[in-house]
Amino acid sequence: MKILGIQVLRGPNIWSVNRKKLIQMRLDLEDMEQKPTNLIDGFRERIEKLIPTLHSHRCSKGAPGGFLARVEEGTWMGHVIEHIALEIQTLAGMDTGFGRTRQTKTEGIYNVVFSYLEEKAGVYAAEASVRIAEALIDNKEYDLEHDIHRMRELRESERLGPSTGSIVDEAISRDIPWIRLNKGSLVQLGYGKNQVRFRATMTERTSSIAVDIAGNKDETKRLLEDAAIPVAKGVTVTTLDDVHEAIKKVGFPLVFKPLDGNHGRGATINVKTEEAAIAAFHYAKEHSRRIIVERFITGHDFRVLVIDHKMVAAALRVPAHVKGDGKQTIQALIDEENADPRRGYGHENVLTEINVDRDTLDLLEKKGYTLETVPPKGEVVYLKSTANLSTGGTSIDVTDQVHPQNVFNCERISRIIGLDICGIDIMAQNLTEPLTENGGVILEVNAAPGFRMHLAPSEGLPRNVAAPVIDMLYPPGKDARIPIIAVTGTNGKTTTTRLIAHIVKNNGSRVGFTTSDGIYVQNTMLMKGDTTGPFSAEFILKDPTVEVAVLETARGGILRSGLGFNKCDIGVVTNIQEDHLGISDIHNLDDLTRVKAVIIGAVKRNGWAVLNADNAYCLKIAASADCNVAYFSMDEKNPVIKEHCKKGGIAAIYENGFVTIKKGDWKIRVEKATHIPLTFNGTVDFMIQNVLAATLTTFLWGYKTEDIRTSLETFIPSAALTPGRMNIFKFKEFKVLVDFAHNPDGFNGVKTYLQTVEASEHVGVISGTGDRRDEDIIETARIAAQMFDRVVICQEKYLRGRKQQELIDLLLKGLREVKPDMQIDINNHGDDCLKNLINTATPGSFITILSDTIDNAIKKVTHYLDKELEQK
Repeated sequence: MKILGIQVLRGPNIWSVNRKKLIQMRLDLEDMEQKPTNLIDGFRERIEKLIPTLHSHRCSKGAPGGFLARVEEGTWMGHVIEHIALEIQTLAGMDTGFGRTRQTKTEGIYNVVFSYLEEKAGVYAAEASVRIAEALIDNKEYDLEHDIHRMRELRESERLGPSTGSIVDEAISRDIPWIRLNKGSLVQLGYGKNQVRFRATMTERTSSIAVDIAGNKDETKRLLEDAAIPVAKGVTVTTLDDVHEAIKKVGFPLVFKPLDGNHGRGATINVKTEEAAIAAFHYAKEHSRRIIVERFITGHDFRVLVIDHKMVAAALRVPAHVKGDGKQTIQALIDEENADPRRGYGHENVLTEINVDRDTLDLLEKKGYTLETVPPKGEVVYLKSTANLSTGGTSIDVTDQVHPQNVFNCERISRIIGLDICGIDIMAQNLTEPLTENGGVILEVNAAPGFRMHLAPSEGLPRNVAAPVIDMLYPPGKDARIPIIAVTGTNGKTTTTRLIAHIVKNNGSRVGFTTSDGIYVQNTMLMKGDTTGPFSAEFILKDPTVEVAVLETARGGILRSGLGFNKCDIGVVTNIQEDHLGISDIHNLDDLTRVKAVIIGAVKRNGWAVLNADNAYCLKIAASADCNVAYFSMDEKNPVIKEHCKKGGIAAIYENGFVTIKKGDWKIRVEKATHIPLTFNGTVDFMIQNVLAATLTTFLWGYKTEDIRTSLETFIPSAALTPGRMNIFKFKEFKVLVDFAHNPDGFNGVKTYLQTVEASEHVGVISGTGDRRDEDIIETARIAAQMFDRVVICQEKYLRGRKQQELIDLLLKGLREVKPDMQIDINNHGDDCLKNLINTATPGSFITILSDTIDNAIKKVTHYLDKELEQK
């Protein structure tokens, strides 16, 4: 078997609109296409022995053991690999369960699709599942544990931490979109101007001064002491001489900790001798130049969490420990504790595995113990000096036991330090009494406190501490989203996108839009190129200045990665015509419709699908749309329009020369086509269709018809506003039209316009595109022969796997079929081709350059036009 390719889908896609995180593996079964599992001796027994948990897979049987029954009956290896990929992820702590395996139109080649939680682990699972299947087929031993451990490592390196993850999960539960901004924990919630950012548990509202104060334990202590908050007695030291002075001043037992440390790093507690103090000083020095030396306070370690200056949770933290049984060594007790199913690798479970480190050995040495010591029955042996969960500690929820005065003081502390989210460490016998009465003290105040101990305590009630964070960032009435209008289709989507953006901009909103020629915010191009995929959409949604997003969305991006957004307010499909067929398993218009329908599947239920009623494939999308539907049509008598409006629906129609909105039986005439520059005096039908789509879209969004009219009248087709879309350059004695039509439908649109243009000679410049079907290339040439008196073939680029002459021959075939005697020139050097066309143009001629055959054609034609003007 051979993996032909692995794609990571990150948004709504052709397999599922709701399951956004999918791996799509294109797999060639090769010889295994002829060998289903029931023809492989012992395969069922071997797969069940290697991965016994596959018994839980119900498969099409609908009951446990269903998948294994299918293996017994006989199923193809692509299906088996799908289930292996899902199960090994589950065994690695990533329980996910969606899968599909579908044969392509090429025999033996399958698309194996399955869900993932962490991207790199998902890709690894795809590759490993094929290796595992091959080992099972060949009856070879396989080290499954290696793969499981590797996927755990990938998961921990990729996944969000428990605190960050909890905030993201809470946002998702409230339908707030999110984007991860780096490989760490920097996250954006919301889109455009309504976004907020946070990193771990620090938000964009977190004061940098407050973080600086919290990081300086000496300053924190002083501020709290000045505010009558009980703190531990202590001093700051930088040298060994200072340590001796601290011992005299504070007295044993002591705690040493770095001044600007966190997570317990570099800390040593219960220091009782000068020798131990020196060692603790050097250990802390590894983490900070200045060291805090405090009186060691006996009691319990508590953490109180305050969010938006309100206490939301409190936990008793217990350092990692084991309890002796009088029989086992400390190492054996650690191993036994780590076998607890609640403990796992990294953050995968409620508790973390206990690792033996210097801190552990130091604590044991102070007791005169080693890892081989057998502690007496019932003795608690502490293995860490701090109670952090990341080092194996446990937590007990005590939120409901905190005395009101302690609540009051903790909320005061958050304001004194100035933190919107802060963790307050307290040493006390309990929190049920005021600290002023039981001798408890504040040890430190932490910026970016961990949430894990509250989200999943070892004992007690879990607290959803992420909820108050979202309440703070998005209080009632604050929207997280911005309007998203997504535009797709075979032809016209770029012009429609630009016209919608123009209307939005003219109505006072800052618009960000993506097109096949670049990314724009308002009037500024920020990135050049074909920017119609998910990454370009995300670029706009990450921009904090954007108020409305209008996103051209092409088939390629949907197939490669899915959509760059989860939901949109309006989805527009201009038309579905023959183009890009034969690529990526899209062989016919039904396949292409399935791709374009992803946009409509992503429309909110109360949003709108804007569809072309003159296109049969758009009507198929309408039949399954789970949102409001509105149509546009060039014919007000279209039966679909008549029935739709009869039921009170909304449509945009072209009637009696007017662009008109129809609501039920009422007509609202927006503007006469001859007054809309984009329609070229009403002569270009496909431009009128684009105007109808844009007019209907913006009317549905709520703009007034008079405001839409003004925008239609001011949108001038030009190289600036509609590059490559019917750009006409008027030279003194001839004209040049540049249009990026690249398929039969696009060529026909230009042909209709040229029929209205009087010229002494119509000259066309065409080329083929290598990744199109032969019949598509030939058909464009046939249409070119119908509209031009003379044709120049300029096959300089877009070979895409074909030989240059092969494309030229296909074009010649189509041209000769229609006009055997037509004059055809071949010049495959773009610059020379254009120069020759300009220099030899006859008076009254009309030159049409199609398919972007000449690189930077618009810029180069403009250059020649400027030169002519200079010579006047």
